[in-house]
Amino acid sequence: MKLPALLMSSLLFTSVADAAFTDHPVIPLWPEGVPAAVRPDAPAALGPLGPEKLEEGGRIANVSAPTLTVYWPAVDRPNGTAVIICPGGAYGMLSHDREGVQYAQWLSHLGVTSFILKSRLKEYGHPAPLQDVLRAVRLVRSRAAEFKIDPARLGVMGSSAGGHLAASAGTLFDHADGKTDHALDAVNARPDFLILMYPVITMADGVTHNGSRENLLGKARTPEQEAFFSLENRVTAATPPTLLIHTQEDKAVPVENSIRFFQALTKAGAPAEFYAFERGSHGMGMKAEFGTASDWPDRAREWLRARGLLTPTPKP
Repeated sequence: MKLPALLMSSLLFTSVADAAFTDHPVIPLWPEGVPAAVRPDAPAALGPLGPEKLEEGGRIANVSAPTLTVYWPAVDRPNGTAVIICPGGAYGMLSHDREGVQYAQWLSHLGVTSFILKSRLKEYGHPAPLQDVLRAVRLVRSRAAEFKIDPARLGVMGSSAGGHLAASAGTLFDHADGKTDHALDAVNARPDFLILMYPVITMADGVTHNGSRENLLGKARTPEQEAFFSLENRVTAATPPTLLIHTQEDKAVPVENSIRFFQALTKAGAPAEFYAFERGSHGMGMKAEFGTASDWPDRAREWLRARGLLTPTPKP
């Protein structure tokens, strides 16, 4: 039985067993209550935000109840790998359909289980998005048997500001700002790999995406905050293997963001692969009109296969 999309999206399940009748169960990230963490100058600090907004083009804004939406792998090829997807949107909204659903459908054909993250945004600011992505990793890993995935093959994929959030998961996975004194904090939050699509990486003037920086850190941010959230400064040898995809034509988030992260990964000895294409606008997603850049899913599939992530996990 299938439910209408709007009704289906309004149903929240704490167990996938509760949602056996629907294609894409929606799981609340914080069933015990959403943390009160909010930047002092953010709107949520002033009172309730009102209803979530669904905008044209499948964009979501004004998020106050973070969730994960599950996309199952194709029935004939599940391999045990899973990916949490962080849509872009400058930390001001989420490009849910273009940089969430499309990626999940592509990953499904590869046999990968996907979880689209609906995280808190500019209405909260830091540390809310970091808390949400790390809770997502911990929650999925803690319920790996339920989702029929390998807890050692859990990656995070993100685009634009979602790429900054994914890279934050890969560099700040044990940071105190991402914890909430819940029992799940004991679960390892380090992703096993990252896929970063035209990511915001640095907060440095002239290279960062100004809207993402302001939405995350606010207008009263300090130089110390900008340096801390310039994620090229947070890379260590423990940063997960990373695939970076960017283009020269990207005017919104310059390719130097990916270059800086790749250089930091190389210096730290963390495995990395980087595709810098000539053509392709920012937010290109899976559009077909950008020449070789539009073939990035093939390059990503090759990278996943080379790392053994598309080979089925041996059954016990």
